[in-house]
Parts: sequence; structure tokens; C-alpha cells
Amino acid sequence: MSDNRWSANRRNFVKTAGAAGVVGLAGCSGGDGGDSSDGSDGSDGSDGSDGETSGEADSSATEVTWVMNPAEEEIDIQVQYQPLFEYLESEADIEIIEQPTASYSGTAQELRRAAEGDRLFADTSPGAVAQIPEEIDVTGMRVAYGAEQYFSLITTRADSDIESLSDLEGEVVASAAPTSVSGTLFPLLMLRNAGLDIGSAPGGSPEDFELRTSDHSTAREQLIADDRIAAAGTGAFSTAAHVPQEQFDEMSQEFVDISAEYDGAGESDPELQLLAVSDPIPRAPIVSNAAWEEPLKDDIRQLMIDAPPEAFEHDSQADIAEALNIDPEILEMDESELSDDQVDDLELVEAHALWFSGVVEASVGDFDPVAELGQELGLEWSDL
Repeated sequence: MSDNRWSANRRNFVKTAGAAGVVGLAGCSGGDGGDSSDGSDGSDGSDGSDGETSGEADSSATEVTWVMNPAEEEIDIQVQYQPLFEYLESEADIEIIEQPTASYSGTAQELRRAAEGDRLFADTSPGAVAQIPEEIDVTGMRVAYGAEQYFSLITTRADSDIESLSDLEGEVVASAAPTSVSGTLFPLLMLRNAGLDIGSAPGGSPEDFELRTSDHSTAREQLIADDRIAAAGTGAFSTAAHVPQEQFDEMSQEFVDISAEYDGAGESDPELQLLAVSDPIPRAPIVSNAAWEEPLKDDIRQLMIDAPPEAFEHDSQADIAEALNIDPEILEMDESELSDDQVDDLELVEAHALWFSGVVEASVGDFDPVAELGQELGLEWSDL
């Protein structure tokens, strides 16, 4: 792929400002606040590849705000989304104003406050469709390598005495944000179905165990590093790589058949022990402000659905490394030559590949399983 397949302006911004400006912001803090950063181009100088002056926005382009929902603490979501944004900007003559939020609820707040005429898209968790149905239109469902469904897992350490979910009574369980469908809500359902009293969680405290909410990667790392944490509830994208495939073979044929994470299961250290696998969950949607009714909205939606595969791929890992202020030379080094810090940097670069490979048509009805989950848990979605 050539470097000039889409606009180079955004890539220059990310290399010079992206990582420094938002690292740490994109993680789920579990709070209600949102960040108003608009991701404006802070670079200067000219880009010799296409003759345009980087850092100068095209005054004729229409501004469209994209509220960016966090998932994992270490991911700079502005860097991760660059391929898709470059594609949309070049095809629709728009300028995307990035607005990362610090939590799932922060994303919902931004969508709730959107007014008529506000040109706003957002990537959200599946729960947002049940939480704020009147404020949003479903643009489409994100798919990962052909898979339109994903899974929630509950895991423990390989050397743990925990053998089943019922053993978690009186223990500490880490999870993602309180309203995370795969990171907290489905784990709560699985724990309740195992006979544990979840009390008023996620809004309050469980009766039979302690719940510590954060984000998917923090929950995983707390389980690995802290002996006080007995188990973690996360999306499979966070922990499946630590679980050997044979454990999935024994526990969930649906996971084996459907999950995009199955092929890479067991490839990461340390090994974790699988305690539970959820039913399939519809993958997260992209949504828009329901009060925005310009034809441009439908044009952008169709562009996403019809987008070629390269619209979801970075030009190279070197681009990602430079955006994260990581020396791209480590990409060419033999694994035996890397220090521990360089191995961590390499894994961070790999983690910034855009996690979905396409967008397919979807409607509110496709997310009924999430609404039903809320009913089973007795949730008042509007209160979350």
C-alpha cells in the first residue's frame, strides 16, 4: 500500500501529537467525565508526498465530530482509528474532529447532549443501544475478521485454588467499566447464574463477592499481578490469548466456531485458567446523533459499510510506532535482541492495529440480546 492512498495530513498529526496528547486518556476510568480534546492538527511544515501543507485544515471540508469510546487503558484510540478516519475524510470531503471520552458513560453523555444538527458519530459499547435508544441511530455493527459476535470470559490464574464460579464467594473479582457489556454485565450474569448474589451491581455492591471495576486490560493485569484478585471478567479480546485452546474446546463450542479470538488463544504468557464463557454477544456498533438528518450522514454511513479492507488497516507498523513515539527499529530486530521494555513496546504497537475489519448493516433489533441481558439483571438502562 502506498503512503498516499488517503490523505497524509492526519498521519502527520498522529506522528507529532497523537501519542503525547492522549496516552492514558483513552482508558476506561469508570468515571462519568468526558474529554473535550478535538484532536486538531498540531504539526507544521509541508508534506512532500502530496504537496499539501500539513497542519492546515481544508476550510471547505465539513466538520464531523467522532466521539471515541474507550476499551483498554493502554490503547491510544486516536492512533488506532487513523486508517478509517483518513479514508472517510478523503472520500466524503469532511474533517473528523476526534473527541475521546474517559469512560463508557462519558460517551453516552456526549450522545445524550447532542442537539439537532450536531454532526456526530460515535463508537460505543453494545449497551448504548439499550441505554439511549432515542438519542442514537445505529450506523452499523463492527465486525472482526468476519465475526459479528464476540464473548465475555471469566478467568483466574493457572495456579489458583478457584475451580468454578461458585468458589468466588467471598473473593475479589476484577472487571471492566460498570456498564461494559462484555467486561462487567455478562460476567455478573454468569456469576448470578452460578448461584452468587450480585446484589445491586453494577450500580451498587454485590453481596457474595467484591467487584473492582476499571477497564478490560487493567482487570486482566490486576488478576495477573495481585494475589488478592481471584478472578477477572473481561471481553475475550483482552484475555483469550492467555487461555489455551483446549480449555475453550472443552467449555464452549460456540466460542470455537464463532470467536475471532480462538485462533490466537494460548499464545500469550502467563497462562490463565478459564472459568466461564458467555453466550455470543453482538459486536459493538457505530452510532450517530439521531437528531442529525443531513444526507451527509447517510453518505458517511454507506462509505463505512462499503469500505475496502485497507480502510481498516494502517499503512505499516512503523507508522504506528512513530505515532506512539516508539523507535520503529525494534520492528526489524530479532526477538532475542529485544529488552523487556522493547518487547512491551512491540506488543503495544501490535495492539494498536484497528480491532475491527469492517462495518456491516445493523439495526436496533440486532442488539436485542443486550437489552434482554439488562432485563435479566434488573437494570434500568436509563439510569446507568
